[in-house]
Amino acid sequence: MAELVTAGKVRYLGLSEAAPATIRRAHAVHPISALQTEYSLWSREPEDEILPTLRELGIGFVPYSPLGRGFLTGRFKSLADVPEGDYRHNAPRFQGENFEKNFELVDRIHQIAREKKCTASQLALAWVLEQGDDMAPIPGTKRRTYLEENIGAVSVQLTPEELRRIDEIAPKGVAAGDRYPGQGMATVNR
Repeated sequence: MAELVTAGKVRYLGLSEAAPATIRRAHAVHPISALQTEYSLWSREPEDEILPTLRELGIGFVPYSPLGRGFLTGRFKSLADVPEGDYRHNAPRFQGENFEKNFELVDRIHQIAREKKCTASQLALAWVLEQGDDMAPIPGTKRRTYLEENIGAVSVQLTPEELRRIDEIAPKGVAAGDRYPGQGMATVNR
């Protein structure tokens, strides 16, 4: 990949779902510009080792699924709300008791959002943006209305007290269930 940069065929290099040791090894060969991994109010694992490594090395962070695969928006009230054939039917966080426990988190996020007069999506994105200037979240959307709603997150200002409350509601490890089924989890942050 470094040779492709030298040849002018690639401008920058990035990684996805890489562990700190992998990030360091790759960065030693050629500067890495960005790392993409899942990060949201219910996927805060990068805070432990990944974010400190990125910040030490001056690498940007591109959190994907900052809306918890749509769960944090409140769109899904039950697994029946997930479209037929959707990958979330196999996601552990969307299954049985995990779904119910995770839905309680969404209720609490919605409460703060109502107080802020914003949507839960905007609150969740505003929280991610508050985690550092090196954050460039990429929420997925298929509709213009959701895109416009997501853009509105940049106008949501969270006070230290609100950030503290959100932290109490959604501490690291709050999500019930893994991000992916077993085999999938074996491939993340390696």
